[in-house]
Amino acid sequence: MLEEILKTRIMVKQSMKAYKHDKAITRMLEARQLGLKFIANFTFGYTAANFSGRMPCTEVGDSIVHKARETLERAIKLVNDTKKWGAHVVYGDTDSMFVLLKGATKEQSFKIGQEIAEAVTATNPKPVKLKFEKVYLPCVLQTKKRYVGYMYETLDQKDPVFDAKGIETVRRDSCPAVSKILECSIKLLFETRDISQIKQYVQNQCMKLLEGKASMQDFIFAKEYRGSSAYRPGSCVPALEITRRMLAYDRRSEPRVGERVPYVIVYGMPGLPLIQLVRRPTEVLQDPNLRLNATYYITKQILPPLARVFSLIGIDVFSWYRELPRIQKAASTARSELEGRKGTISQYFTTLHCPVCDELTQYGICNKCRRSHSSRCLITQPLCKSICCILLGRCTFPGSVPGQDSVLSNLV
Repeated sequence: MLEEILKTRIMVKQSMKAYKHDKAITRMLEARQLGLKFIANFTFGYTAANFSGRMPCTEVGDSIVHKARETLERAIKLVNDTKKWGAHVVYGDTDSMFVLLKGATKEQSFKIGQEIAEAVTATNPKPVKLKFEKVYLPCVLQTKKRYVGYMYETLDQKDPVFDAKGIETVRRDSCPAVSKILECSIKLLFETRDISQIKQYVQNQCMKLLEGKASMQDFIFAKEYRGSSAYRPGSCVPALEITRRMLAYDRRSEPRVGERVPYVIVYGMPGLPLIQLVRRPTEVLQDPNLRLNATYYITKQILPPLARVFSLIGIDVFSWYRELPRIQKAASTARSELEGRKGTISQYFTTLHCPVCDELTQYGICNKCRRSHSSRCLITQPLCKSICCILLGRCTFPGSVPGQDSVLSNLV
């Protein structure tokens, strides 16, 4: 039964190559080969499960695992012991192995790979067959079942295909910005081998987010809502938290079971739990006091996946973020609105120190210093000469050029 399933799947995968230009047929064949793969996996699963299995037969499950491991170890030993290939197996799992060919070209890799496949097939009884699939040039092998590289499936293929398995570029549990930045960084690494260009790109993306210039669409999470009865009491799940707020406003707005609920993370008071910083995208667009939490997105979402890839070559991506200048944005609402009735907690606690007199204010420079500047220049006050001139956009220091910043601005 397993042999028939596997042969049918191989036949379907070969048919996909003949119809690669027809997307509709390719999608249909891809679904069929994936279904056959699941059937084969489930056949092993329910024979190996002796208590809950539909057809328990542990001898079948144990023999599949044992013979697969034995075949893989024999293949690895054959590759490592054959000196003419100069190959070394760096990773082997279940039914596949990655062979490192140091210094080999693409043509040499295809030739040696085909020889390895034929040699391993010849040493095993029928129907065991090792198939040579593809060449990665270059490639990053992160951990088990997580790798990425430029894939060549045939020798005459000129342009490689970006192929990733298990990393954030093909996963849906993070926001789109993580996938885009990681993919662009890896492509820069493969094409330029220049770390300085990758550093500049990552820092530019971080600065766009810190300055509030990034598109909110790229920072929206979407998690599945499983229904109110599927969660434990007191569960801190963003999709459930968003649903509770929606129900408090309108009892008819509960998402369907299985529907993905979008949300973003905003700034809040220090010490607040992350679950209290969850907001719907429409709330952030409607409330000018809410801003995307750039620190969270950079340090918890964007940099960790980059670190997992670039730490393999000794690069500390977190140091790139520490080198960036710190940006403190004042409230973006109009002054008349701030002086009016306060509506959110952030309006009560968001305070800045005046750079001239060090008093607490919400407007950058306090009103007292603004009024005093109308009659005299604040350059006479100690320790804040150049800062005053820059913030107010002009300087009356003797010798300065009217309409231009003071030379003292270089001291900041």
